Amino acid sequence: MQPLVVEGISHEMITTSEFRNGLAILVDHELCAIVEHQHVKPGKGGAFMRTKLRRLKDGSVMERTFRVGEKFEEAFIEERKLQFLYRSGTSFHFMNMGSFEDVALEESAIDKAAGFLKENMEIVGDFHDGRLVGLELPVFIDLRVEHTEPGIRGDTSRAGTKPAQLETGMTIQVPLFVGSGETVRVDTRTGEYVSRA
Repeated sequence: MQPLVVEGISHEMITTSEFRNGLAILVDHELCAIVEHQHVKPGKGGAFMRTKLRRLKDGSVMERTFRVGEKFEEAFIEERKLQFLYRSGTSFHFMNMGSFEDVALEESAIDKAAGFLKENMEIVGDFHDGRLVGLELPVFIDLRVEHTEPGIRGDTSRAGTKPAQLETGMTIQVPLFVGSGETVRVDTRTGEYVSRA
């Protein structure tokens, strides 16, 4: 590996042979984490690496293929414990649990995670070069249903669903038997109802 100096910070160059899940790299000047990678050797032509990458700035996943041996700048991601404090306009404010510093992220960088954040919630923040670049939410979060229309009396089947507004302002589909004021468990990967909490 050869170091690359950008803005006075030393970075390592890696090739596709060093890819591993969770590794953060710079692709087209964007910070991405490798979700999946697969070495493909077709019958004709050169081998390539098929990948799924998660953009750290917005959490979106994209598929990309690279030539074997292609070089990338490895991005060092440091995880720090954060506590969500409050939202101010389009900014979300967190407290670094280690240094007690206030750090902020714009809503555009948080994307879908915004619908899961509630005050005093503890999460993991991804930092690159000392800057907060992304959030890692727990897989399941319990949230209170602020409002949903009453279900049909006695209906305990899971066949039908209805919209429910959660305490964070996000709306999800819940079974007909879930009422306002109840707490539900939500899968943060899909935004779907899992169960009553």
